[in-house]
Amino acid sequence: MPQQRAAALPGVRGTERSVARRAELIAIGRRLFADRSYDALSMDDIAKQAHVAKGLIYYYFRSKRGYYLAIIQDSVAELVSFAAGGAGLPPVDRVHRTIDGYLRYAENHQAAFRTIVSGGVGFDAEVHAVRDGVRDAIVATIAEGAYGSGDIAPVARVGLLAWVCGVEGATLDWIDRPELSRDTLREYLVKTLGGALRAIEELEPAHPAPRPARRDA
Repeated sequence: MPQQRAAALPGVRGTERSVARRAELIAIGRRLFADRSYDALSMDDIAKQAHVAKGLIYYYFRSKRGYYLAIIQDSVAELVSFAAGGAGLPPVDRVHRTIDGYLRYAENHQAAFRTIVSGGVGFDAEVHAVRDGVRDAIVATIAEGAYGSGDIAPVARVGLLAWVCGVEGATLDWIDRPELSRDTLREYLVKTLGGALRAIEELEPAHPAPRPARRDA
């Protein structure tokens, strides 16, 4: 038995090294594509700036598109994790935290954010799926804070989704024309969320707007 374990160790260490190396390449890619589009860098450019052999990138990701998708997925995982966090905070604080994190992400990863919101290169089903995952995560976060559950009526889901899509559009405009401060845009988006929650209540009384969103609060 000890011999079997010893024989397995090199493979385990090899797997750990591979995972670490892949993560390192993704981290490099996130920096390279932080403010550059998919077409702005060739594989030769990427390999040169990352100080690695081009074949190593192909080994882990098979293609430039595979590499870029892995970078997008890793970047978005950070955003989704942040949006889903803060469960112990009061609802208003959690909403502020979620929106502020979203805006910070867009501000610091502009090319990636544009790719996610626009759907990628042409019609890219995988990037669309990533975008839909972000939307679903934010809708679920807002629903949990507003109603105490992510299991909401269709009108509430559509209402919150419409708000999220509006946030996407406003954020795209903001990173192109940053005339407002992030704090001002965040507060505006919080107020429009209050309007969405009140509209949902009018159409679906079973989902009353939380007190901070009410006109008489």
